[in-house]
Amino acid sequence: MVLVVISMSAAFFSIRRIRYCERTHLNISLTGMALISPAKCPSVAVPLLEHLSPRRRRIINSASLSPSTEVDWVKETSSFFEKDPRPIMLFDGVCNLCNGGVKFVRNNDRKRNIRFEALQSEAGKKLLQRSGRAPDDISSVVLVDKDRSYIKSEAVLKIMQYINLPFPQLALFLQFIPLFIRDFVYDNVADNRYSFFGRSDSCDL
Repeated sequence: MVLVVISMSAAFFSIRRIRYCERTHLNISLTGMALISPAKCPSVAVPLLEHLSPRRRRIINSASLSPSTEVDWVKETSSFFEKDPRPIMLFDGVCNLCNGGVKFVRNNDRKRNIRFEALQSEAGKKLLQRSGRAPDDISSVVLVDKDRSYIKSEAVLKIMQYINLPFPQLALFLQFIPLFIRDFVYDNVADNRYSFFGRSDSCDL
């Protein structure tokens, strides 16, 4: 009976020691194929990751993966404004309505206050991320300024402020309409722009 108690006690402390090592000392190999036990831990048969429970795998992966390096898109795109501080209008390059809007802005922007870039271009994708949007989000026109970005109806009103009279005055009047109403109208037009106005195979600019 005494031998049984001693054996059970030894097994218990051995299991606790192994679990302690699993929690504090085990590392995951770069290949992610198996866990490697350091020399200070007892030699144990360590299971492959696929044999662990989903909860244990999530804990191990979250503890072992190094934090991802986030890109500072403001700094990454600062070169766009170093030599030319003018704002950049991002537009859907294959949308007929958007291309028509760009032509309208260019024809009414005598001072050339605004630059243009297609949302689908590499520069456009970087500027989208600078604006806090996904690089493949082409749902809205975006006006990217050096200090901030404008989307949807706010972008339209800001663009109107840069072009010839009487559009700055019209933008001032439209600002009194609540934002949620302006964006509701904008979203409805934007969501149906291909159906109403069609699309082209390439950007006109």
